[in-house]
Amino acid sequence: MEQLWRLVRESHEQPMTGTPRPVQLVNPDELGVTFIGHSSFLLQVHGRKLLVDPVFSKRLIVLRRQRHPGVMVEELPPIDIVLLTHAHMDHLDMASLRRVIRATRRLTGQTPEVVVPRGVEDLVERLGFSRIHGLAWWEQIEVQGLKVTMTPCKHWGARMFRDTHRGYGGYVVEGGDQSVYHSGDTAYFDGFSEIGAKLKPEVALLPIGAYFPDTYRSVHTSPEEAVRGFVELGAQQMVPMHYGTFRLGREPMEEPLQRLEAEAERLGIKGKIKILVEGETMHLCPAASIR
Repeated sequence: MEQLWRLVRESHEQPMTGTPRPVQLVNPDELGVTFIGHSSFLLQVHGRKLLVDPVFSKRLIVLRRQRHPGVMVEELPPIDIVLLTHAHMDHLDMASLRRVIRATRRLTGQTPEVVVPRGVEDLVERLGFSRIHGLAWWEQIEVQGLKVTMTPCKHWGARMFRDTHRGYGGYVVEGGDQSVYHSGDTAYFDGFSEIGAKLKPEVALLPIGAYFPDTYRSVHTSPEEAVRGFVELGAQQMVPMHYGTFRLGREPMEEPLQRLEAEAERLGIKGKIKILVEGETMHLCPAASIR
């Protein structure tokens, strides 16, 4: 409790930084990855618009975010699908989900579908999603022309403390010749190589923050472990996430990116690491050139 209160106090000491950007839309034959902040992304896959773990709120109860979201909800395009990796409040934010649903309904008269881990359905069933899909590890469904596979991870899923029945995981989304992997929260584990061998994602969105004290690495990767997981996946590009937005660990806020870049430099793969500023969009073109 003392450490939690310290994190909360520190989260209010400085004003929030960062500036939202206009949403950059891509062509249907391009894969678009827009970093919103923390673990939140707008994905444009095979012409569909997806949000992963959308969190736009300024506070998680009492913990205040450090950087503004890179995109405003009101400027989002209509969202087809929402993917939620687990029930923790920095990934499943009720207020943000309601705002996304209302915004899409205003634009189209319809609401998004949502994919959640098994055991999380009850948390979202009254929010207004048009359809709810619950998945377990390695289960695969087709949603609006996209193939969505839930992948294993090393984490935990309870929203409070005792609801340990709730599932958790990551996703690989495939459409046409485009594919992207969002790991969800995870520690390093030997599943990265299995995910890569089975699903071969082009782009990997991997967490690099909240790893100190070292006990936190039982559920979170350090930057070096994230790079190791990326190498084992065999993906073409890595986009880091889960850093810089909320004070969740005791490491300095700027340290995760510094250690990530140093490890990538050491391994000679710096060109495969794409660090996105909040609101920035990465395009993966059919010829597999990144810009």
